[in-house]
Amino acid sequence: MDELLLRDLIIRRIPGTNSREQILLYKTFDKEEGLSIFFKEAVEGILGRKLSQVSVSIEDLREQAEKDIRTMEIRGIGCVSFVSSQYPPLLRELYDPPALIFYRGILPNPEQPLAAVVGTRRPTAAAASQAYDIGKALADAGIPVVSGLALGIDAMAHRGNLEGGAPTVAVLGSSPDEVYPGANRVLARRIMDRGGVILSEYPPGTGPRKWNFPARNRIISGLARGTVIVEAPASSGALITARFALEQGRDLWVTSSGVNSVRGEGTRKLAEEGARVIFEAAELLGEWGIVVENTSEKTGFRDRPLPGAMLASSLARKLNIDL
Repeated sequence: MDELLLRDLIIRRIPGTNSREQILLYKTFDKEEGLSIFFKEAVEGILGRKLSQVSVSIEDLREQAEKDIRTMEIRGIGCVSFVSSQYPPLLRELYDPPALIFYRGILPNPEQPLAAVVGTRRPTAAAASQAYDIGKALADAGIPVVSGLALGIDAMAHRGNLEGGAPTVAVLGSSPDEVYPGANRVLARRIMDRGGVILSEYPPGTGPRKWNFPARNRIISGLARGTVIVEAPASSGALITARFALEQGRDLWVTSSGVNSVRGEGTRKLAEEGARVIFEAAELLGEWGIVVENTSEKTGFRDRPLPGAMLASSLARKLNIDL
């Protein structure tokens, strides 16, 4: 059994510790054997505080970690720690980066910029279509999308990115073996089959918990050079991602469909506060110095919405639905 991985998983499973404390422990313990000597006292000495669980047992944690490894082997889950050279470099810049990343698929190329595209789970047709178009246009320019695999905007952005041939990145609020929502399990499989990745900071067997999703949003924005909020109501979780992006010093955009949407209160507020409004991915790419042909400027339809029937037909094609 991989003793280094076992050590990492033991530390990850110490109850009552946060990611920053776990990273400190990774840097301190050179090998798993060091954990077995005065385990609780040694960990408390490093952290400078008492552990909340008075009955922490190295034997129990080791047993759980060994179970994690067996699950990972069966379900094809990889794992990288903060101290690994494979750890995504942009995540190292976060105040509270994940101590471990669990993943299925291929981790993103660290030399390749990512763009986060997120929004409401209940989008208007115009916003869903624009999310797909942005995802595809980014792929055409060689940029993978990172999103949350949620229903609605996230799924459409992933689908568009896949259609353009990019290895899209999905960040989960559950472990990679507990894909949520279930309706997107086929999409998750497509992502992995096309060279992308589904990843999480949560160890095997962790189901979706409501407090996991705000935490995972910092990873979505943290992996990306910039974030696009397509459509967000006033209480949308996408606004949490926008806040993280700003705190992390990343670029932030909102889309024209979100600003003009009846469900776009949050999007409009971001625009009023200074977020740049984009009509298509070419504008984002232009700010990054990636020049693409701006077809909408040539046609003159930049500000003209599609008629209802045309929009429905366009969206149906993107979702592979027969009307």
